[in-house]
Amino acid sequence: MPLATTLCRAAIGVEAPLISIETHLANGLPTFNIVGLPEKAVQESRERVRCALQNSGFEFPNRRITVNLAPADLPKQGSRFDLAIAVGILIASTQLPESTGETLELLGELTLAGAVRPVNGALPVALAAQQAGHGLALHPDNLLEASLIKQATLYGVDHLLTLCAHLTGATPLQPTRLGPEAVSTLQGPDLSDVRGQSHAKRALEVAAAGRHNLLMMGPPGAGKSMLANRLPGLLPAMTEAEALESAAIASVAGQPPDLHHWRQRPFRAPHHTCSGVALVGGGGNPKPGEISLAHNGVLFLDELPEFDNRVLDVLREPMESGEITIARAARSARFAARFQVIAALNPCKCGFYGDEARMCASCGPQAAARYQSRLSGPLRDRMDIQIEVPALKQDELFARPASQGETSAQTRQRVEVAWRHQIERQGCANALLSGKSLEIHCRLDQPQQNLLGQAIEQLGLSARAYHRILRMARTIADLDQAETLETPHLSEAIGYRRLNL
Repeated sequence: MPLATTLCRAAIGVEAPLISIETHLANGLPTFNIVGLPEKAVQESRERVRCALQNSGFEFPNRRITVNLAPADLPKQGSRFDLAIAVGILIASTQLPESTGETLELLGELTLAGAVRPVNGALPVALAAQQAGHGLALHPDNLLEASLIKQATLYGVDHLLTLCAHLTGATPLQPTRLGPEAVSTLQGPDLSDVRGQSHAKRALEVAAAGRHNLLMMGPPGAGKSMLANRLPGLLPAMTEAEALESAAIASVAGQPPDLHHWRQRPFRAPHHTCSGVALVGGGGNPKPGEISLAHNGVLFLDELPEFDNRVLDVLREPMESGEITIARAARSARFAARFQVIAALNPCKCGFYGDEARMCASCGPQAAARYQSRLSGPLRDRMDIQIEVPALKQDELFARPASQGETSAQTRQRVEVAWRHQIERQGCANALLSGKSLEIHCRLDQPQQNLLGQAIEQLGLSARAYHRILRMARTIADLDQAETLETPHLSEAIGYRRLNL
């Protein structure tokens, strides 16, 4: 048969549209053409496929070969089409039976010797193949992450000959359905390791319970980074749907999920020298950035004023919308980016402005104000909790570990209870409350309205800050397992917006 069709899938963001690879053999001068908007790596498949077939003992057709990647108006990138192109040539040249192309999708790069290599983005491909009712053949390294998709029919192939033996029935492969592994106990830093800082620990608990953004300001060595690194240990494990979303983004970015901890929430801490593209994603072929890799998890920004202002300002829209759309002239891609921001900064360049024990030698009030003003007002307004983390006192520093308070596991129990209340009541975290839901679940009586109005006037708070205070008060009430907001809940929430920046 001079015409054959095999199946593969492209990568457009975290989507995996189906690609029909049509291979036609005709008489004429021997050529090998690939059409259908292939990029450079796809065009180079011609030489990889030619050598792989010859070195695997097959005959490469000395004819006019045309490979069409349909639909032709969809750009194709990467080396993932090698395996499907090779099988298409073998079927078209009658070296393989023609009954293999419509039910089995093929994903993998070929070496010159015919071995199959893994590619990025196997998890979205496995999900799409399972939804289409197709099987999927891919490298065993990709098989591990693809097996997170329940009921997916997967075949691990490490060489072109292995796949051909399966297609001919000589050595059939058994489908693999490993399924997600159980979540292991979190083995990370514990909250009890942080000495003192009871106020900051309480703020961290509130942030964890309601998915609120947190900004900490204090001198070097006060424990800001230690607190931030312990936030993942306070968060409940992701649901299976959330875990698959985060794992799919990591797969597209070339960072396969850890199957032993795949339901633990991601924690990303980019360096302050990172670019805007590294933070939010981009490139000619759009790739996810740090905010998408932190989807359903935590984005920690240490030394916040040291980030470029233009880099920080690109966070403003995704912090509100929970997604980022990267538009280019040829194509665009949308990535989920529902992340929780934890940020830390020093009060001045040297770090000790306002510290009575270590006086700031070079930074006066104006220099400190200039340093803190590197954080734009709109971004600062999006930080729900804004607290000061003071330097530790000697008695706190020398205290015995047993006196340091609760462990992460003890705090996480209260956080999980508060999360359950939120999901049962409104179906989302308190930080995502808006519109009528905010009015219904955060209703204030007249004395509470007067208290909040006075705070808004004295602190100069915006309408956004008003809504965020209501959400924090609702979270504090959930931690107390209270059905209605009470004045102490509102007072504590207002106290988290008193940081003078």
